[in-house]
Amino acid sequence: MTVLDIQTPRIYLPFLEPARYKGAHGGRGSGKSHFFGEMLIERSLMTKTDAVCVREVQKSLAQSVKKLLEGKIESLNAGAYFEVQDAKIKSRNGGQIIFQGMQNHTADSIKSLEGFDVAWVEEAQSLSQRSLDLLRPTIRKPGSEIWFTWNPREATDPVDALLRCANPPPNSTVVEVNYTENPWFPDVLRDEMEYDKRRDPDKYAHVWLGKYEQNSEARVFKNWSIEEFDVDPTAVLRQGADWGFSVDPTVLIQCYIIGRKLYVPYEAYRVGCEIVDTPELFMTVPDSEKWPLTADSARPETISHMRKNGFPKIMPAVKGPGSLEDGIEWLKSFDIVVHPRCQHLIDELTLYKYETDKLTGLVLPKLADKDNHVIDALRYACEGARRAQALKKPQASTPIPVASPFRRR
Repeated sequence: MTVLDIQTPRIYLPFLEPARYKGAHGGRGSGKSHFFGEMLIERSLMTKTDAVCVREVQKSLAQSVKKLLEGKIESLNAGAYFEVQDAKIKSRNGGQIIFQGMQNHTADSIKSLEGFDVAWVEEAQSLSQRSLDLLRPTIRKPGSEIWFTWNPREATDPVDALLRCANPPPNSTVVEVNYTENPWFPDVLRDEMEYDKRRDPDKYAHVWLGKYEQNSEARVFKNWSIEEFDVDPTAVLRQGADWGFSVDPTVLIQCYIIGRKLYVPYEAYRVGCEIVDTPELFMTVPDSEKWPLTADSARPETISHMRKNGFPKIMPAVKGPGSLEDGIEWLKSFDIVVHPRCQHLIDELTLYKYETDKLTGLVLPKLADKDNHVIDALRYACEGARRAQALKKPQASTPIPVASPFRRR
């Protein structure tokens, strides 16, 4: 077998030694998934390894790390040693890598994993206590390992309570890793990191440095989830845009409503986008030029340019007293389902907060004016539906005086 020369950042060296639990937590751009993906492929090349890659919820293989592992096999020039099938990856050594959602398992069904060598939990911050309690005693083969990679959310999340407490389980290797330790941190992510670092220290700390969310009681949105889904071909697509340039991003969001669910399949997002480049940016969202688009009315010259350059159905949003608060409350009345490719909306739904009293820490009934550009675009997209719904509500009628046979004294 050809000896592979795999470069390993110093921060990851402890994971090359055996350990029952291996955990890497930190912010975006740290290379956690790429390192663990390479480590799994390397182990599968060296010895027979049965591995399961799990998430809390996995409705399709597109939500798994299978594509990442396929990329690692290709980049390591190891294709001759693996057979990539629809639902699994088989090794020439006789091992296999499978992909499962823990939410689908029961105490009986998970017994099928008892003989596995490795369980890798990606996006471990979403793992429930039930799933963690099922997984740990199941992976019981001598020398077996359980790997966790995650972007921390709250200290009370089960994976944090297990591995970042004062007394983690014996034989645990837990390391904090961030973009600062990634020698291959890409320029496109560096630009976004620098933007958040300048404008929003709280967002920078959580998204890029892997710090816990601050004051979760102040979070505006708790009614949302991240799921893979295909756009319903019968849906009426709704689109909204928010404008920016040197400091704020230019944003397009596309969504649709079915019952009490609001689906968000696509976003476009760029800081420093010139007006002349905005049509091209928006064209990255499928069929965006075909559907109506409601945009922030503060930039009529941009709306005019877009109307003349491929977006004839664009219109300005109607603003007025209370429109922000009404729009947010209306969005909160839905279950919002966000496709994982809409990463900037995911960030904002996570971080958008009400203001807090700096002296007491109490949450105030006032929306903070940050982490809201994609959310503003989502409000604009749904403006027509919200107003139409408001018009359908029965209005209180004025009583009509009726002559009475009685007189009050």
